Parts: sequence; structure tokens; C-alpha cells
Amino acid sequence: MKPAPGRSVRALFLLGLSLLLLPSIAQAYLDPGTGSYVLQLLLGTLLGGLFALGLFWRRVLAFIKRLFRRGKP
Repeated sequence: MKPAPGRSVRALFLLGLSLLLLPSIAQAYLDPGTGSYVLQLLLGTLLGGLFALGLFWRRVLAFIKRLFRRGKP
């Protein structure tokens, strides 16, 4: 099965573009505090997401409870 002619040209173009845009040598230094900062970001995101989810679910449950209370005389 032959590949479509435009597909291989597009793949070669993307490969060439990525080779031009990405640096070949990276001279970077990560100090010891970087790991703790990344850990703080991850924990903060996780806890913030759980807090927001908790607020959201409380509102949904309150709405459902109000719906069922209205139906009863």
C-alpha cells in the first residue's frame, strides 16, 4: 500500500522545521531549589483542584436534593 504523496512531504517539512526550531545544545543549570518549587506547584495544583471539585460537588448535591424535596407534598 503506497502512502499518500502529500503525507510524506508534510512529514519531511515538519521534521525539518522541528530541527531548525529546537536547539541542538542546551546549556542550563537547575539548582537544588528547582525540585522543591516543582513539587510545590504540583501539590498546589492538586490541592486547589480538589478544593474546587469539592465546592462544585456540594453545589450539585444541594441542587439535586432541592429537586427531590420539591416533588414531595
